[in-house]
Amino acid sequence: MLPLRQIKPKNARTKRYLDNKAPQITENPRTTLFLRYTSSSEILHLVMTDLFAIKRPLAIKFTKKNAIHPFEDPSSLEFFAEKNDASLMLYASHSKKRPHCLTAVRFFGYKVLDMVELMVEGETMRTLGQFKNAKAAVGMKPLISFSGSAWDDASEEKNEFTAAKSVLLDLFKGQDVPTVDVEGLQYMIHFSVDEPQGQDAVTKPQIHMRCYLLRTKRQPNSTTPRVELEEMGPRIDFRVGRVKEADPDMLKEAMRKPKGQEPKTKKNVDTDIIGDKVGRIHLGKQDLGQLQTRKMKGLKRSRDVESDDGDEDDEMVGGASDEDEDDEVVFDAHKRVKVDG
Repeated sequence: MLPLRQIKPKNARTKRYLDNKAPQITENPRTTLFLRYTSSSEILHLVMTDLFAIKRPLAIKFTKKNAIHPFEDPSSLEFFAEKNDASLMLYASHSKKRPHCLTAVRFFGYKVLDMVELMVEGETMRTLGQFKNAKAAVGMKPLISFSGSAWDDASEEKNEFTAAKSVLLDLFKGQDVPTVDVEGLQYMIHFSVDEPQGQDAVTKPQIHMRCYLLRTKRQPNSTTPRVELEEMGPRIDFRVGRVKEADPDMLKEAMRKPKGQEPKTKKNVDTDIIGDKVGRIHLGKQDLGQLQTRKMKGLKRSRDVESDDGDEDDEMVGGASDEDEDDEVVFDAHKRVKVDG
């Protein structure tokens, strides 16, 4: 893979434009482009219209025809992706060899990462308008579910259905958000795969796409609501066609996490069993000589230091004064008098 050409900005406007297109720690929501080949069918037109309605507002639809062969020369697709800052694409084409072909493309750095062909079954296709009920609001994040053993099968079909699952998940999951409000969960997209008919079956299992509205109803004698599903469309069945796997080096680079994305751990901050945040503070060695104590009259002059009146201090240090001794004698004599009397 050739290194990308480095463009040196000439002014501040160009620098802001290049910084906006450069890799970010938190990337912007993925935009999906809708393109079509010079020859397309009415079924593909209906499919693209319904998928565009589900993907809004993170979608851009072009109506002009483009003579592009994705598996032969994807350079034109890469030009459209870079021009519109898109990382996903749905390309519709119709031919006798590959009828009703819908190609899902993923980009990395405005270069094609991988591609999967999905052949639409026209007989079982149902549009949004054929289901006469309410629809999910624009911009809602859907619930996505996969069912079927082929998604995780260890047979030869593992690469095809694993690639299809990864592309479909990126295509319909919407914007990455840390939390989702329960009121915002309005619909679900379900992908199921038929079980293979025998070990020597040549026909690949079909992928069934179904969209359901989530209805909550009250239950008697219960505070938990009952959730019911109501199909809102579209109803589309696919068959997996050609698959272009991602280059190992490009896939490794695309899966690498930036350094600033992981949250930084705060040192000496823990959470106890109750849930309170507890912090630990480290202090230096305390100097007790600078400690401020309570001021008392008896501590104004230290008894260990000699003062100017040395004799008086010696008497105070050595023992009691003469007055104290006289007081003690008088007290004893008085005591003896009281005892004799």
